[in-house]
Amino acid sequence: MSHLRIHPAPPDREGRIQHITPASAAWRYVGFDAFQLKEGARLSRSTGDVEQCIVLLSGKANIKAGTLDCGIIGERMSPFDGGPHSVYVPPRTDWIFQAVTECEIGLCSAPAKGEKPPLYLPPGPVEQRGQGTNARFVSNILPDDSPHAESLLVVEVITPGGNWSSYPPHKHDTDNPPHETYLEETYYHRLKRGSGFAIQRVYTDDLTLDESMAISDRDVVLVPKGYHPVGAPHGFDLYYLNVMAGPVRLWKFTMAPDHAHLVYK
Repeated sequence: MSHLRIHPAPPDREGRIQHITPASAAWRYVGFDAFQLKEGARLSRSTGDVEQCIVLLSGKANIKAGTLDCGIIGERMSPFDGGPHSVYVPPRTDWIFQAVTECEIGLCSAPAKGEKPPLYLPPGPVEQRGQGTNARFVSNILPDDSPHAESLLVVEVITPGGNWSSYPPHKHDTDNPPHETYLEETYYHRLKRGSGFAIQRVYTDDLTLDESMAISDRDVVLVPKGYHPVGAPHGFDLYYLNVMAGPVRLWKFTMAPDHAHLVYK
C-alpha cells in the first residue's frame, strides 16, 4: 500500500477520521484533520503556534474563534451541493465548533506568527478551469492573493466523472520564487456516490517517486513533491479539498515537460 495514501479511520471520541501532522507526513508545514460530527457535538481547540482554517464540508454549525462569533453558518448537506463556509483562526486563539446538524469538517493547519485576525469566509464564486474532459470547478477559500492568512493556501475542487483534474500535470517542489515555489500539499477526497474510486498519480521527472493510487471516499493523498494529476472515472463525480503551505505563500508551479503542448488554465 502506498505511504502517500491515508485511509480514514473509524471516528474517535471527537469524531476525527483523518489526522495528518508535519511529523507523520515527514515534512515541515502542512497539517490536516477531518471530522465527522453528530448533531449537537462540540469540538474545541487552541491553535498554538499554527494558523488554522476550518472548512465546513457539510452541515450547519455555530463557530466561535477568539472574539469572532460567526453565528450559525453552512447550507450544504454534501460537499457537492453549494459553496464552502469556512473560518480562519490565527495562532494562539481558542475556537469552539458546535454542530447544529450532522457535520463534516476539514481542519487545515500551517505554521504562522499570528498577524491576522479571525475571519469568517463565506462561499465565493466558482471558477471553471479547463474545458472538455479537463473541466473542473474550483472554489478558492484561501488563495495566494488573499490577505487573510500567513501560510495557508486552501481550495476545493469538484471534478465531474470522466474528467481530469490537477491537469496538465504540474509540480511545486522547488524553492525558486517567483518561478516555482515549494509547497507541501494534501488532497482530501470525497466521491459523490460514496463508492467507486478515483485515480491519483504522484511522480517526479526521474521517477524515483512514481506512485499511482486508487482513491476511495475520504482518503487523503500526500504530495511531498512531484506531479500529481487526478482522474475521476465516468459516473463518479469527485470532490477534493487541497491544503498547501511552504516557506513562501505563493503558488507558482512548473508543468511536466511532456505536457508542454497543453495550455494550463
